[in-house]
Amino acid sequence: MVTLAQLRDTDLSSLTGAAGAYDTLAGAFGKHVQAMNTEVTKHVFNSQWVGTAAGAANASLQRTSGRLDAAHTEMSAVSELLREASESFQLAQSKLKEALQEAQGAGLTVAEDGTVSWPAPSQAERHDPDYDTPQRARALADRICHAVTEADGADQKIAKLLDDLTARARTGTGLDLTQAAADRKAVDELGTGLMAAGWPPAGAAPTEVNSWWKGLTPDAQQRLVQAHPDLLGMRDGIPATARDQANRLNLAHLIDTYEHKPNPSDDDKQKLDGFRAIRDKLNVQNGKQPPAFLLGVSEQGQGRGILSFGNPDTAKNVSAYVPGLGTKLSSVGGKDADRALNVWTAARIADSSAEVASMIWLGYDPPPGLEKVLDGDPRPLEVMSTDRAAKGGAAYDTFMAGLRATHEGAPAHLVALAHSYGSTTVGLGAQMPGGTGADDIILVGSPGTGADKASQLHIDPHHVWVGDAENDPVSHLPAKGRVATDVALGPVLGPVADDLYETFGPDNQLWFGQDPASKDFGANRFAVPDGKPLSLDSHSNYMNSSSDTATAESVNNIGQIVAGRYDAVTRQEGR
Repeated sequence: MVTLAQLRDTDLSSLTGAAGAYDTLAGAFGKHVQAMNTEVTKHVFNSQWVGTAAGAANASLQRTSGRLDAAHTEMSAVSELLREASESFQLAQSKLKEALQEAQGAGLTVAEDGTVSWPAPSQAERHDPDYDTPQRARALADRICHAVTEADGADQKIAKLLDDLTARARTGTGLDLTQAAADRKAVDELGTGLMAAGWPPAGAAPTEVNSWWKGLTPDAQQRLVQAHPDLLGMRDGIPATARDQANRLNLAHLIDTYEHKPNPSDDDKQKLDGFRAIRDKLNVQNGKQPPAFLLGVSEQGQGRGILSFGNPDTAKNVSAYVPGLGTKLSSVGGKDADRALNVWTAARIADSSAEVASMIWLGYDPPPGLEKVLDGDPRPLEVMSTDRAAKGGAAYDTFMAGLRATHEGAPAHLVALAHSYGSTTVGLGAQMPGGTGADDIILVGSPGTGADKASQLHIDPHHVWVGDAENDPVSHLPAKGRVATDVALGPVLGPVADDLYETFGPDNQLWFGQDPASKDFGANRFAVPDGKPLSLDSHSNYMNSSSDTATAESVNNIGQIVAGRYDAVTRQEGR
């Protein structure tokens, strides 16, 4: 049974050393196995030696080769088990020491059995409504108990498996390939279980994840970043600097994995293009202002990528931009990264005294773009569905809660910025319990949010902003007659709108509810250029560079909103 004193006082560095020693032993033994297979077994098998003696020799060599392979597997299993033990105990020890340090700083006393006590409250404290020492003591006692229990559970499981491996080494029963493979599988499964026991459960709130992270020592945090970058990098509630470090490690791993995939599919190639584009964007931004932070990357779905220009944990003004129709992973390192950078520049121009962080968030799978329609296919069924937006909206809400949890100092001015189908994603997320948690919501080129009123977005309607170009077809479909009369692409898109009108309703009903740019929706409409006719450019120009005089009004207004300078925003009448 692990005690508080043992967990607190034990020097765990010897476990790491033992794991390293077994690694060295397994590596050296592996070279002997390789030499045996190439210098002895291979030559005998290829010698064309025949006869009874040859058959017996071949059978004996096969048995010996199998026993050697099994022994190598068993050694590797022991080294991995010792490494898992070291990580598990150090993680539990880190949690314990952090809690003990907090208790000491609060003037509390921790007994050897984990009991927490405190001095009797003064007369003033008895009448102080904010006096919370008993509650803090109970919370610290729970943390101390959890750390010791976690270490004890790991100790029992590791000791049992280590005893089994030792017994098989002593009796020789581990020199069987089937048994060795089973032992290695048991070690891997135990490692996964120990790691899961020490981490916040899947679905834990970002505040819980952040509390767990802050309870670790810097050394423990760094070990986890190095050992499990794929698990930390996409976890909301982990600070931006740690996520960036973990995701850069994972990005290199993903690129290497996808570059060496045999017979890669088209999806594999598309993901690899995306990973490389993100890497290239990071390299281009290296040493420049603003610094880039890779807040997420994974191979899930079509691929995930979250890139921030500026540190969202320290910035005063923070925006998280959700792209829409037809967005691919490569856009995170391409045009959508440029859009996020343009927003950063516009917000800095609006208020040069405030630190800004501007992100591109691709944490969901957007549907295909309108190119299918323009190619003659009038059935954009995936665009019409809200399934992807609903899943994305839930993930976006959690991400935004993570930004709140990790921010340092006074709360940031947090802005949800969405384009095209991304506005449907943000809109549905905003209508979920708790909403996005943003101070302002900006929707551009929106096909609807799933809401009839801005007041349904869990935010004051005065802080919902809509930019909508008059020649943007996405923000007109399928309102009755609007595409045919107002948008130059009517000959192509008009029939789609006419077919869908009976389903979607009156003039200001778009794909997904009320037109956000309409007066009835109740949001602020800000001025944007109408865009060129006979083109989809008007749907793509909302976040062009402020140096582009033809389209600058849009991004400049977005920058003013991100900076919280509402009086400087150029307004436009709702439809």
